[in-house]
Amino acid sequence: MNKITKWLTLALLAAVIAIAGCSSNTPANTDADNNAPSKKVELLISAAASLTDSLNELKSAYEQEHNNVTLTFNFGASGTLQQQIEQGAPADLFLSAGTKQMKALVDKQLIEEAQQVNVLANELVAVVPTDSDLALGTMADLSQAALGKIAVGETATVPVGGYTKEALEYYKLWAAVQPKLVFAKDVRQVLTYVETGNTDIGFVYATDALTSDKVKVAFKVDAASHKPIVYPIGIVKATKYPDEAAALYDYLQSDEAMAVFTKYGFTAPGQ
Repeated sequence: MNKITKWLTLALLAAVIAIAGCSSNTPANTDADNNAPSKKVELLISAAASLTDSLNELKSAYEQEHNNVTLTFNFGASGTLQQQIEQGAPADLFLSAGTKQMKALVDKQLIEEAQQVNVLANELVAVVPTDSDLALGTMADLSQAALGKIAVGETATVPVGGYTKEALEYYKLWAAVQPKLVFAKDVRQVLTYVETGNTDIGFVYATDALTSDKVKVAFKVDAASHKPIVYPIGIVKATKYPDEAAALYDYLQSDEAMAVFTKYGFTAPGQ
């Protein structure tokens, strides 16, 4: 055997050994792949502004338990969020402060009827600045001459504005207070108007009143004067992460989540 032939034989043998070695390592590599970290998923939740504090607390708890999921919130007026989804804005879940907005998305087949449910309830209250000395104890007191501006949500897009209008119409006050009304883009802006003294009174949810030490509740609005205030949650059909969206949907209906919502003043529907 000449030197060249001998060298080629040794090279071929080395190649065979190398291939065999790679084959024997294949199971180990497969195990490593199986143990690789799960792909990071960002879920975008369009939610009513009145849910800001409770959902931000739940975000921390949920992300600790699901380290591959990041929750990003788009807070605003439910009607505005509804319109954004209708126009193709990205969203995985929708939490509305009213059933009207959810029904619109179901009717347009953007949310499945079977993948939406009412999860929370709230109350409508009138708030005034903490240093207010106005005698405001009932809806009838809104007609007094000493009362200045009244903050309400936009009636077409802000559910709290719609509930307020219903209540004012129930008490036959809607036309009388028109000159005093200041309209806000969402319930948190109503609260800000009262906190800063830009209005003498405003109508918000009981949960929003609890978040501020700059306002006090003047009176609760009789629930019989407006539609029930309920919050539905639904999975948006266009979600790119149906499994993760469904898991969050279920979590927000759990006892653990309800404990946090209750802390912020929400109740379960029907209670």
